[in-house]
Amino acid sequence: MPINVQLLSRICEAPGAPGYEKEIRNLVLAELKGLADEVTVDNMGSVTALKKGKSSAKKTMAAAHMDEIGFIVTHVDEKGFIRFNPVGGFDPKTLTAQRVIIHGRKDVIGVMGSKPIHIMSPDERNKVPQIKDYFIDTGMSKKDVDKVIEVGDFVTRYSPLMELGECVNVKSLDNRASVFMLIEALREIKTSKRKPAYDFYAVFTVQEEVGLRGAQASTLKVQPDFSFGLDTTIAYDIPGSTPQERCTGLGDGAAIKLMDSSVICDYRMIEFMKAAAKRNKIKWQPEILAAGGTDTASLQRMVGGGSIAGAVSVPTRHIHQSIESCHKEDLAACVKLLAACVCELDKHDWSF
Repeated sequence: MPINVQLLSRICEAPGAPGYEKEIRNLVLAELKGLADEVTVDNMGSVTALKKGKSSAKKTMAAAHMDEIGFIVTHVDEKGFIRFNPVGGFDPKTLTAQRVIIHGRKDVIGVMGSKPIHIMSPDERNKVPQIKDYFIDTGMSKKDVDKVIEVGDFVTRYSPLMELGECVNVKSLDNRASVFMLIEALREIKTSKRKPAYDFYAVFTVQEEVGLRGAQASTLKVQPDFSFGLDTTIAYDIPGSTPQERCTGLGDGAAIKLMDSSVICDYRMIEFMKAAAKRNKIKWQPEILAAGGTDTASLQRMVGGGSIAGAVSVPTRHIHQSIESCHKEDLAACVKLLAACVCELDKHDWSF
């Protein structure tokens, strides 16, 4: 099953730092036309697309966060250089000389600058870089910067999508890969003329990167019986890794989450997802993530009595860096697995 790389590119390249999801939200709303029975936007900005199921006796919810790690402008100095704070977690060593976009009164391209290695002391050369060591250089004077940029403006990475072999390489695959997955799963359900087993709430959440905030509000509203978190996960299948550190590998299929640091997935859901993958001949791999969490935790907990929760994860290299990579076949497998799970929930024995 080939994926729509052009759509993935538009989704990944759209800006959407936490709290500034307007552009990616508008893109999502445009893509949802004709794919759902009802589309709403809540007060925080999360988008919910309801697809009516064969039964309304229970509710199913899947959540993919729209926001991406970014920065916020905190100061413009007398030379026009911009200081910033992170909004979400960054690996600072990956920022050197990377291009970014400051979303002011108009978009401005800038470069992450830092002290040149040629004039660093031996101690400085051996020091791990910190966010405070960087500034953004727009090539503009303070007078010109002040015309278009102010404290509070958001900053996102600049990285057009490239295809590298069987992979795609671009910023914000965390978590635009899952935004893509959720849209395409709705499309798969429509084109296959299948119906979800139960009313299906496909939710595109905000502010995940700063504490799962949008998912908490959306889950409180939907109160699902069954839930699926959709996110990327670590593919540590690179030189220097050991088998026990691997987590997942590119090209090995959709990842079915067993646990991460914020959630232990329901064993009944894990069994169901494995069976659905086997039934539909979908390649999959298990995921245990030692550190980090996703919206799955909110989906499981923000319901009276809890929901039966699991997660479909996209194996991804270079997460929370300037660019990220995933395998096109893994992404296609994730779309198929999510669509199958949503439509086959009534085929499983959910008793303890």
